[in-house]
Amino acid sequence: MPALNGKIVLLEGIHEAAEGLLEQTGLEVTRIPGSLDPNRLREIAADAAVLCIRSRTRIDRALIESAPALTTIGCFCIGTNQVDLEAAAERGVAVFNAPFSNTRSVAELTLAELVMLLRRIPQRNADMHSGRWRKSASGSHEVRGRTLGIIGYGHIGTQLSVLAEALGMRVIYHDIIAKLPIGNAHSSASLEELLSESDVVSLHVPATAGTRGMIGSQELAGMKRGSFLINNARGDIVDIDALAKALDDEHLAGAAVDVFPEEPKSGDSEFSTPLAGRDNVILTPHIGGNTLEAQAAIGGEVGEKIRRFIREGATGTAVNLPNVDLPSRRDGQHRILHFHRNVPGVLGRMHTVLAGLNVNITAEFLQSSGDLSYVILDVDPIEIDRVQEEISKIPETIRIRTII
Repeated sequence: MPALNGKIVLLEGIHEAAEGLLEQTGLEVTRIPGSLDPNRLREIAADAAVLCIRSRTRIDRALIESAPALTTIGCFCIGTNQVDLEAAAERGVAVFNAPFSNTRSVAELTLAELVMLLRRIPQRNADMHSGRWRKSASGSHEVRGRTLGIIGYGHIGTQLSVLAEALGMRVIYHDIIAKLPIGNAHSSASLEELLSESDVVSLHVPATAGTRGMIGSQELAGMKRGSFLINNARGDIVDIDALAKALDDEHLAGAAVDVFPEEPKSGDSEFSTPLAGRDNVILTPHIGGNTLEAQAAIGGEVGEKIRRFIREGATGTAVNLPNVDLPSRRDGQHRILHFHRNVPGVLGRMHTVLAGLNVNITAEFLQSSGDLSYVILDVDPIEIDRVQEEISKIPETIRIRTII
């Protein structure tokens, strides 16, 4: 079992599919509903070995440095921008996420929204609730034959591409990396070209310095008059005020937005946006990936990654550490996990220490990335405290852990 102190803390209503996997680590699993304010979060993290979060919880450098037992952060969502990845790496804290598990759910929501927008369903729904029977085809269109422009042709973008083509749409896409088109989709020469040709533009890019504010007044002006914008990606990608103006000017015919620059910490908090009150705008509270199927898949995916890291030391799927993986230990073998600064001679000093303690190494794998190195050593049974004490004396050591 892993020689670890601390507990596993689950926040934000993480699906129970994760719990069975996490219990296999041998650590105590504690569930706390909802997210926590920063002070309470720091108290909880002080003796946590693993923190499991979704998108609301922010884990910054100060929190990481105040949590000495912390070894793992599980982001039970696609993104990891809510975690200071650099600070976590510097302390040998592995960060895992679920980049694929809610892909279908987000793509399906987007498809449903574009159908509703093109058919003017939000307006007709508002009419009916107001007692108005407006049976008219004015402004209502089939999706067949319309052009969908996808910005960000990754896992969600390609899924959406396939679904949209099945409905008879023409699909074009733009990505900063050359991507192989799926089906009959084709790449646009530029973002400007995609915006000018699309009847519906859908955003599926991550939150980075390059995507922040990428759709502003200039880009919205470059879209076709009467077209629609869908943002189910990240809240800081679109200038909300500029989008509101484009709708007020009737340059855009409608929009669907699931993510916002500032989002409430809990369901009890008030929420406001310049887009509210418009019957041609679909607003949803960041639920693109919130289906029971997606949350169960995310719970299983991230839960398994954490279980493997705690029990085996595997970082093959970590987003912030060198990727190191070895097969499961043979019976009777112990495993040494060592994070250290990436400078010459550290591995040699480790070998010298282990040889001086008569430790026999049976398997070894080292990987480095930037300033950080990570090595896994399988060894015959050892005197754990003595080995950890001696290896910890190597100046470049960041963190050492043993699994027995």
